[in-house]
Amino acid sequence: MSDVEGDDVPSAAVPSGPMDINTAIQEVLKQALIADGLARGVREASKALDKRQALLCILAENCDEPMYKKLITALCMEHGIPLIKVDSNMKLGEWAGLCKIDQEGKARKVVKCSSCVVRDWGKESPAHDVLQEYLKSQR
Repeated sequence: MSDVEGDDVPSAAVPSGPMDINTAIQEVLKQALIADGLARGVREASKALDKRQALLCILAENCDEPMYKKLITALCMEHGIPLIKVDSNMKLGEWAGLCKIDQEGKARKVVKCSSCVVRDWGKESPAHDVLQEYLKSQR
């Protein structure tokens, strides 16, 4: 009897304490990807920003091309879309699902991603609330 109950308890364990912004971004990107509401790369991102479909834009700080950063930042400013900057384009690529996951659950063959745009939040979660609070504090 207790075997059945004991199996699902470890999987339901959530990290204690407040969620940090990077974890929240990762979770929100995952939900957006599931809901097919994620535009990845500068071409898809700039199209979504220009059409005003974007709810949130995420840009990598270590982008190779300075004009990419200028374009995405300008489009966000022009249309009043919140912009969050993350430190690594490798991390952003992994979070946006541009990688293969091996048997141990580790990301392999990660493709760098300089920008991505959330067009649809997907399922509402605590991470979404943390992200909204962060965006309110940044204004």
